[in-house]
Amino acid sequence: MIKFLHTRIRVKSLEESISFYEKLGYKEGVKKDSPEGNKLVFMELEGNDVFLELTYSPDFNGSCPEDLMHTALGVSDIVEYCDKVEKAGIEIWPSKWREKFTGGERKMAFVTDPDGYEVEILER
Repeated sequence: MIKFLHTRIRVKSLEESISFYEKLGYKEGVKKDSPEGNKLVFMELEGNDVFLELTYSPDFNGSCPEDLMHTALGVSDIVEYCDKVEKAGIEIWPSKWREKFTGGERKMAFVTDPDGYEVEILER
């Protein structure tokens, strides 16, 4: 059996990225240095086996082009979750997201991390 274990994203600041993902509900897990000199932090979500690996490389100066990739989080109550995230200082988009949840359509919203990576939030 093959298992999906983690996704790596390159970040400009471990501290900023850790703080951002903690506001989404992640916990800081294992930290280590790679043989190549990168600093790695594995962010964990309770009840999940898959990790988000934040990687800081001193020579990294790239950026994530818009809509290149995203991660997705499933939550039981999207309004409650997004309210909490918004109160933590993270902008939810699209604007007027609450108004979009009045019909029977699938409820989704997005946030953007400090490096431009999008996180999709889905009510499950």
